[in-house]
Amino acid sequence: MKKALITGINGQDGSYLAEHLLAQGYEVHGIVKRNSVSANQTARIQNIFPKIRDNLYYGDLLDYSSLFRAFQKSKPDEVYNLAAQSHVRISFDEPSYTLDTIAKGTLNILEVVRSSFPQTKVYQASSSEMFGNSIDSDGYQRETTPMNPVSPYACAKLCAYNLSRCYRESYGLFISNGILFNHESPRRGENFVTNKVVIGAVRIKKGLQKYLELGNLDATRDWGHAKDYTRVMQEILQMDKPGDFVCATGKSHSIRDLCDYTFKKLGMNYKDYVVQNERYMRPNELHDLKGDTSHLASVMNFNLEYTFETMLDE
Repeated sequence: MKKALITGINGQDGSYLAEHLLAQGYEVHGIVKRNSVSANQTARIQNIFPKIRDNLYYGDLLDYSSLFRAFQKSKPDEVYNLAAQSHVRISFDEPSYTLDTIAKGTLNILEVVRSSFPQTKVYQASSSEMFGNSIDSDGYQRETTPMNPVSPYACAKLCAYNLSRCYRESYGLFISNGILFNHESPRRGENFVTNKVVIGAVRIKKGLQKYLELGNLDATRDWGHAKDYTRVMQEILQMDKPGDFVCATGKSHSIRDLCDYTFKKLGMNYKDYVVQNERYMRPNELHDLKGDTSHLASVMNFNLEYTFETMLDE
């Protein structure tokens, strides 16, 4: 039986990944960062909690000793590093913390593997935000597209991405980067735009609020479903060789499209309720993201269950 250790197991991606790995027959372990509101810490993994409760460890990516202890207890065949300060807009407010948790946190994981668990395979959660506003002439971003990040979050992710490549090439470790484009689900945090729009539209329909305040409505994103993408994470670590892989739908939609579809589903016109607020604008905007998955599709059976519309419907 394979053993997997997931950092951020109680997040959106971590919870879906844990469910998938259990279904695949894995023994699943996870690292949870303790906070003072313990009641909500395992909300996303309640349905599998009885199966993994003895395999959960308090830890922090910035605390090397807690990471080492989790590795010692779990002795993982595979590690999925998903924990992070993951909100791009908030990274402008907390740049130091964002850089520490993502870049230094990843370095701590890599050091534990290099020094004591060199046979463990590592999946590093990279991000399409690393591309910034670089885009190839055909309108897509792919593994060879120059990376010019435009937020502290993206800068931190690029550092972690390059550290992973460095450790892979320097020490012969099995470390793969999944360059995932935006992926959502009902488990997404309410301050992320997809759930913010859906929840806001429902509240407006019920008469609980009058307006929905958003930032840039014209930015486009390549949105998939977290359940699809976490399956890809696991398959990436089953390959014969490690590498760097873009995972995306290949289709992009604007925030305006997102609002239009969601409000229409509820019999409303978003133009009557959505207002822009400078507070939600990024200091440096990333305009368009659309991923090319040709490389990934050439090395694995790449099929996605969800579309943009079915993801929102769920």
